[in-house]
Amino acid sequence: MAFKYSPASPAGKWLGFVTAVWVQAISGNNYTFSNYSDALKSLMSLTQLELNNLSVAKDVGKAFGILAGLGSDRLSPPVLLLIGSLMGLVGYGAQWLVISGRILPLPYWAMCVFLCMGGNSTTWMNTAILVTCIRNFRKTRGPVTGILKGYVGLSTAIFTDLCASLFSDDPATFVLMLAIIPFVVCLTAILFLREIPPSSTSKEDKQEVKFFGIFNVVAVIIALYLLAFDVSGPHGSMLSQAFAIILLILIASPLCVPVYLMLQNSIRSNDSTISNTENNVTEPLLVQEKAEVERTPETTVAEVVVEEETEKIQPVIGEEHTIMEALKTVDFWILFSSFLCGVGTGLAVINNMGQMGLALGYADVSMFVSLTSIWGFFGRILSGSVSEYFIKKAGTPRPIWNAASQILMCVGYILMAMALPGSLYVGSIVVGVCYGVRLAITVPTASELFGLKYYGLIYNILILNLPLGSFLFSGMLAGFLYDSQATPTAGGGNTCIGAHCYRLVFIVMAITCVIGFGLDVLLTFRTKSVYSKIYTSKKGKKSVTLS
Repeated sequence: MAFKYSPASPAGKWLGFVTAVWVQAISGNNYTFSNYSDALKSLMSLTQLELNNLSVAKDVGKAFGILAGLGSDRLSPPVLLLIGSLMGLVGYGAQWLVISGRILPLPYWAMCVFLCMGGNSTTWMNTAILVTCIRNFRKTRGPVTGILKGYVGLSTAIFTDLCASLFSDDPATFVLMLAIIPFVVCLTAILFLREIPPSSTSKEDKQEVKFFGIFNVVAVIIALYLLAFDVSGPHGSMLSQAFAIILLILIASPLCVPVYLMLQNSIRSNDSTISNTENNVTEPLLVQEKAEVERTPETTVAEVVVEEETEKIQPVIGEEHTIMEALKTVDFWILFSSFLCGVGTGLAVINNMGQMGLALGYADVSMFVSLTSIWGFFGRILSGSVSEYFIKKAGTPRPIWNAASQILMCVGYILMAMALPGSLYVGSIVVGVCYGVRLAITVPTASELFGLKYYGLIYNILILNLPLGSFLFSGMLAGFLYDSQATPTAGGGNTCIGAHCYRLVFIVMAITCVIGFGLDVLLTFRTKSVYSKIYTSKKGKKSVTLS
């Protein structure tokens, strides 16, 4: 039985998506700083402000994601992935040399540079994956984004639990994993990920829904499996190794989809030509491109000038925008600012989770890092599918889910400020869920409001909120307020123990989330017409299919 592989074939399309999932499952290394930050703080005798500024340097790497956005319109996905994997190999590799003691601690500025490179690596990976997959599956942007961003959310727990089960949470080995594993996985994706035409038949649309359901089920199983490992307490070496093997099998299991399609194609190869001919009926796209005006030989110069001037008119929201056209809209800056309120404060918690746990008396903070990651996954994967369902059902604007997440996040910060028993557990779960919702909702929202043509660059401008939010809320707010409460230690640096260390930080971030809620509600009302059109388009397409 001969197997024929082509990137444009059904099997090739889904094999590319499987490798995209794998890349996302390891591209959340930027969120793992808390797992080794304390080792850096002790090794380099840093104050909390200096340590937080290292985390800011890591997030500043995302500001250079603008380069990835520009490159997405000029470079192929394999080239973007190669650049990202090399940046990560160098950035995290240098950190491993320092933490493992193989070289003396580098100057502070040099560590900032290597942390920045590590942070920048993920922008190339994420841009290649998100832009390619949203274009390949443009009719199901919510589920696609939810699955891909969901695996990013799981990646922190995957790295953390693999290191805990195989290497006893050794920070040097953990950073070595961050350097090598993404490099190897990206090299695999380079072979299979390509941009191909989206589905054009109702049969393909139904197949996509079915397969995305399978990906969702597998992702939920992995999340629950990781959660069970985290809450079940200490494990022996044999049990831990068995856990790691099963986890890797689960991550590899989506390969069943393209393998199934390859087998199906081989079995039905004799009548494939007939089948393709019968199904070669195109249906209306979700978002229709503007029809070009047909010019006849009789078209006058004046008519051509009028036509060209008309094409220069600022597009309305929901149509294709160039980057400058998008930046001129009020809606873009509302989306940008509300995104800052959500991800900026959430990133401050993620970056400082290690010190927050230690301040409240927890010797092992890996539990909180994993909880934030796993529940961030649930926030991402559920919000993508739920928001897509309500668009199809009632034309509900996607930004309304961002508004709901802002209020819930505000409640989480208030709980952590109160420092009640167990509040850090609840807070880390709430922040994880809401941070995940923000990422999974904002990504397809940007494509629906401003189009896909320049989406790579628009996405990376929105991602500027990560370094900006990290600087404002982690570097400035959390760093200064922690140091104001901390006491110096003998070898340099400082430490703070008690609920007061971060109380004011949580209160300020709760107020910020209230502001973000107002912005999201405003954007919900401003985009009602866009989602009404999308709802009408989907409803009309369904009616045509049934008839």
